[in-house]
Amino acid sequence: MCGIAGIINFDGASVSPPILKRMTDAIIHRGPDGEGHWIENNIGFGHRRLAIIDPSPLGHQPMLSSDNRYILSYNGEIYNFKELRVELVTAGFQFHSQTDTEVVLNALIHWGVKALDRFNGMFAFALWDRKEQTLLLARDRYGIKPLYYAKWGSVLLFGSEQKAILEHPEAPREPDMEAMLEYFTFQNIFTDKTLLKNIKLLPAGHYINLSLADKHNTYRSDSELKQVQYWDYHFREPEHRASDREYKEELDRLFAQAVNRQLVADVELGSYLSGGMDSGSITAVASQSFPNLKTFTCGFDLSSASGLELAFDERVNAEAMSYRFKTEHYEMVLKAGDMERCLPSLAWHLEEPRVGQSYPNYYMAQLAGKFVKVVLSGAGGDELFAGYPWRYYRAVVNDDFDHYIEKYYSYWQRMVSNNDLKKMFAPVWNDVKDVNTRDIFRDVFVTRPEELGTPEEYINHSLYFEAKTFLHGLFVVEDKLSMAHSLETRVPFMDNDLVDFAMQCPINLKLNNLTDVMRINENEPGDKQAHFFQKTNDGKQILRNAMEKYIPKTITEGEKKGFSAPDASWFKGESIDFVKRRLLNKNAAIYDYMDQNIVEQLVNEHLNGSENKRLLIWSLLNVDECLRRV
Repeated sequence: MCGIAGIINFDGASVSPPILKRMTDAIIHRGPDGEGHWIENNIGFGHRRLAIIDPSPLGHQPMLSSDNRYILSYNGEIYNFKELRVELVTAGFQFHSQTDTEVVLNALIHWGVKALDRFNGMFAFALWDRKEQTLLLARDRYGIKPLYYAKWGSVLLFGSEQKAILEHPEAPREPDMEAMLEYFTFQNIFTDKTLLKNIKLLPAGHYINLSLADKHNTYRSDSELKQVQYWDYHFREPEHRASDREYKEELDRLFAQAVNRQLVADVELGSYLSGGMDSGSITAVASQSFPNLKTFTCGFDLSSASGLELAFDERVNAEAMSYRFKTEHYEMVLKAGDMERCLPSLAWHLEEPRVGQSYPNYYMAQLAGKFVKVVLSGAGGDELFAGYPWRYYRAVVNDDFDHYIEKYYSYWQRMVSNNDLKKMFAPVWNDVKDVNTRDIFRDVFVTRPEELGTPEEYINHSLYFEAKTFLHGLFVVEDKLSMAHSLETRVPFMDNDLVDFAMQCPINLKLNNLTDVMRINENEPGDKQAHFFQKTNDGKQILRNAMEKYIPKTITEGEKKGFSAPDASWFKGESIDFVKRRLLNKNAAIYDYMDQNIVEQLVNEHLNGSENKRLLIWSLLNVDECLRRV
């Protein structure tokens, strides 16, 4: 796990060593164990190393192939690297280290871009072919590791984080209003945009293959950065249905295999233990291989919380599972003031907000980073196995695909309605008036079927959408906030074999009550349908059943709870002065682009208790902090 950066000057100008070093220095938190730079005329690769596998100098990067033709700067972990190494040795390759980096390098030499399909893990990398003058930039299929790039004039820059790119003296720093409109619609960015113009995030499951020389071997400044998709999710009903027992047994086998695959490390490893089923099951399996496994939990001071927020603290369940699995357990308790204390540092590391209120993740990573270099996370279990039934059940009875899009789009307008968005962005509306957020939503679906007829088909489309957007946003946040503390986060649920199984697992093994849902018209009043549109212990049924062998039934049969602080209460209580000071202030950075009266009206709806606008308030605070740094 590391940080990468690079410069390519299309006009042939030599890369400046001080500039490349500033780029890697900006992401030193991603790799405090070492740095490396490789420059040849107009090409420069940089690297910061967090040594996890074979921490010896043999793992130094950028890494050159044995014939010096290829140069690799790589960030990630490939969990099947030992199996791939055996194949490559058989093919005649020799190895000089025990790293997965050398396996990635030789795999790309041997199989080319087809090697991407063989990698089971998380990665972002740049590969330069000195002979053919070609550059390959690639990102793992799920988007666990980020890779940003920017091109303007005759310069191409890339890096694990935007701050590396911004160290270049010519880097523009103009906010992207279209991306901001997208964010305040979905509390996420679905496209490859960022909050800064010209800087893009390479989509998950994509690569860019760029040739810098024409047939006369002269450099081209007009080289196109065309994104190529090599993998995508495909949730579907199985063609040949097995028995329920066979599905359960196969899930158990694949889950244990996935966790054990991701235990490979030459440094100490721990696990998050939230008190829920996903992290609890991972801890159960990992603790069999690691006696006294270190586990980490974050709780919340609920003395001023109310309503549903009173259930947000899961420390009791986490402590019970720690006792059961005999882990070395650490926990921390967040209070109302902790958000405002960490906001400047969090915004600097996060660079732009994505899904959720992410500061608890920042503190969790800070805690774990004090004790281990690698931590296991339960991310992905909900998105693969349908952990949010109240979302899907809102959009399974439709006239056609367009009707489905309309209903699901309405649900995923998480913060501000289209009408209020136009008012809120009135100062810059001419810059964004042609942005159609509904089209952005629809464009997430690569394939657009003419007809969907069953609840299973609609739910599989919903799972596809949420894996592509919501889960991807979670990964971007988790990467930034864990690497802020030089911590590598691994996500066993995103093992290739386990994901393949989940995508073909029958929906009626994930969710209950599908027959009843077909008879419900969401638009008709009544109590019957309310059961399906609230948080319940439905969802992830096959996972709940399979995990009963690892964790107590009180956990597997419990209601779904998210990892969130009681901010709805804090924002209108103990943190109200901070919220007012930052958002009801005419000098706030957001008011260069937003209408202050509309923003204050929306914020006051929360402060006076008439609406729950916690997501909006958090997003405004976070974006305001980010804009201060532009």
